Amino acid sequence: MFDGRVTIPRPPRDDALIAIAGLLGGLLLWSLGVHTNGPTAPLPSWVTLVPLVVMSGLELLRRTMPRTALLAGTAAVLVDPFTPGSIATLLMFADLAYAAVVYGTPASARRIPVTTGLITIAVTIGFLAWLREPVALLIGVVTGLVSFGPAATGAIVRNHRDAADAARLRAEQTALLAEMDRTQAIAAERARMARELHDMVANHLSAIAIHSTAALSIDDEVTTKQALTVIRENSVEGLAEMRRLIGLLRDSSGDAAPAAAPTLEGLDALVEQARTNGAASGLTFLLDDDRDSGGRLAAPVELAAYRIVQESLTNAIKHAKSGKVLVEVSGTADGALTVAVSSPLGSRSGPRAPGSGAGLVGMQERVALLDGTFEAGPAPCPTGGPEKIWRVRAVLPVVDDEEPSA
Repeated sequence: MFDGRVTIPRPPRDDALIAIAGLLGGLLLWSLGVHTNGPTAPLPSWVTLVPLVVMSGLELLRRTMPRTALLAGTAAVLVDPFTPGSIATLLMFADLAYAAVVYGTPASARRIPVTTGLITIAVTIGFLAWLREPVALLIGVVTGLVSFGPAATGAIVRNHRDAADAARLRAEQTALLAEMDRTQAIAAERARMARELHDMVANHLSAIAIHSTAALSIDDEVTTKQALTVIRENSVEGLAEMRRLIGLLRDSSGDAAPAAAPTLEGLDALVEQARTNGAASGLTFLLDDDRDSGGRLAAPVELAAYRIVQESLTNAIKHAKSGKVLVEVSGTADGALTVAVSSPLGSRSGPRAPGSGAGLVGMQERVALLDGTFEAGPAPCPTGGPEKIWRVRAVLPVVDDEEPSA
């Protein structure tokens, strides 16, 4: 609850030391009879202590209430010329002018040097007009030394301090942005590696899981031998893919160079492998590639298209019921590459491999990185039959991998 009392902030220790030093110094000079105005002052000597004490008290507010201290100090220093005067009073006023610029508001920091400069000029001209003697110039110089000089010095110090603060802030922001970039780069690299690991291994492990289940559940020597053959093939190929991934993770100082990324030229082998892995599930696979045979696409586009087909075939082997799986690769009128994989939709009997749902997420991420479009879900049968199909379709913008000719 507000009780009406105003709390004055506790002055810093340095300000208290300045106030004590100024007061003790002024008392010493007064006791020794050292004055600035001489014995001709209209007020008695003891009155010199009044502005001295007031000014030393205001030094306690030089940092916490700089504007108030300067205004009150101006009133006190105007009394000092009518007394024998003290150099300590003038020095403490100069310090208040300096502190008001350094520790005051930005508006005060801009106005005080201008105001004190105008006051110095006005005092000099006024005393010249009044006294008509060269000593008037000395009065103007003293006025400038205790008002404009400290204010101008404070403005220079504040400008340097503000520039240092701005430079430190920019450095902190740069460091923060660098840390954010590093974090995002690490996250993006981890996501890329997760997609590569899933796409390379999931196909082989799914085939191993399906055929090992079939070998365990069907008591037939021929079937078991065929299943073990498929398991071995997928184990060897999965190991080769894992070695390729390890090669990607090695730096230039490693003892193995990364293998080349798969391209669309390997779709025939990929579909052939799917035929072998999906034969036990009653699936047949067909590749329809009507792209122009000349030229290759950019490596990121071919890798994304290859992985999308690979993951779609893996999902078909896992989940599709018996029927035809169609892989379509074509170029569109606007130069984009279209990849589509259709498989029968519905549950099937027999062994199945569990799915994690990461495959669709990985395909979406690959397409998004290339600014393409991706869709996956049930679709009507293209032949007009009553059964639905599961269709995965991705449109990838084609980027020319060759440098433009001059």
